[in-house]
Amino acid sequence: MKKLATKYIHAGAEPDPSTGAIMTPIFQTSTYVQEAPGVNKGYEYARSQNPTRKALEDALAIIENAKYGLAFSSGVAATDAIIKLLAPGDEVIAANDMYGGTYRLFTKIFEKFGIKFIYVDTTDPANVKAAITGKTKLVWLETPTNPLMNITDIAAVAAITKAANVWLCVDNTFATPYLQNPLDLGADIVMHSATKYLGGHSDVIQGAIMVNDTGLREQLYFIQKSSGAVPGPFDCFLVLRGIKTLHLRMQQHSINGEKIAHWLRKHPKVKAVYWPGFEDSKGYAVAREQMRGFGGMISFELQNDTAEEVKRVLSATKLFSLAESLGGVESLINHPATMTHASIPREERIKNGLSDGLIRLSVGVEDADDLIEDLQQAIG
Repeated sequence: MKKLATKYIHAGAEPDPSTGAIMTPIFQTSTYVQEAPGVNKGYEYARSQNPTRKALEDALAIIENAKYGLAFSSGVAATDAIIKLLAPGDEVIAANDMYGGTYRLFTKIFEKFGIKFIYVDTTDPANVKAAITGKTKLVWLETPTNPLMNITDIAAVAAITKAANVWLCVDNTFATPYLQNPLDLGADIVMHSATKYLGGHSDVIQGAIMVNDTGLREQLYFIQKSSGAVPGPFDCFLVLRGIKTLHLRMQQHSINGEKIAHWLRKHPKVKAVYWPGFEDSKGYAVAREQMRGFGGMISFELQNDTAEEVKRVLSATKLFSLAESLGGVESLINHPATMTHASIPREERIKNGLSDGLIRLSVGVEDADDLIEDLQQAIG
């Protein structure tokens, strides 16, 4: 097995056989000429196959230590495809701290088709085991979670799901394949919003699924082809390019994240900091075991967490841009309660520990001292 840096640089990258181009061409076409009915060069119609997309899907499989990769038009589209594996009456166990768009898709779209979603604290695998019934078909994890950075033991949950003949899917967006490989820990499906760290430059919307099981891949490919939520070739080109520097970016995201997390924790105006790399954090031991680093995602709460003060801080940063999304080279600051997680009812957010005053940072790859100076002038 190649080392990580080599793997990311060369994943899915083969010189174009017709020209020798070292970068995968953007095959901007909707259809392909056939020699005779049913006789083609492996491509028929671009919704089903595209050479640029195939190169990306091969790369996605390689970086996640999977046999198969599938690319989708967004992270939500990838999630949508996974839930379409199910049928009315099936049950899904999901983490009670998760991305608001996933919660919205589950509750507002799929519940009305008869799929039941049960939300538990997955940081204790016993909660997952207790929630499994004869109707359970899928367990959905985020680790670290969005936005409270909770950690779930993937291998422990995988042992439970395998014994119950239940699929385990891990949203690996926050950790990326550089920091964590859920399939190696027993997961059946890995999902990414490739919009985030895989693309890495805030210029593309895309989703990804990686699996090892051939039958599961065929089911997901049928859904991808039939439902049509596929990315265009230029978007695939951008994510292919992003993957080549994933290791370099994640190293710096992690270095900057560690420095800023510790600085925030010492700040007299900060009440709490959520980051899995603190040795006294609840999930530290598991995170250290299943991750190669702790990443650049941090959430925190102010001592004075009034709506006015939180709004003031969010609007006062200069280098941290106030915006949704995460994982780009530039630093972002976000207010989950009114932005990324606004679709979750307030009582549910509060019950699960997501306060109205929580602030989420996506720490970029700028100079960490400049980022700290920016936070200092904003917090005061």
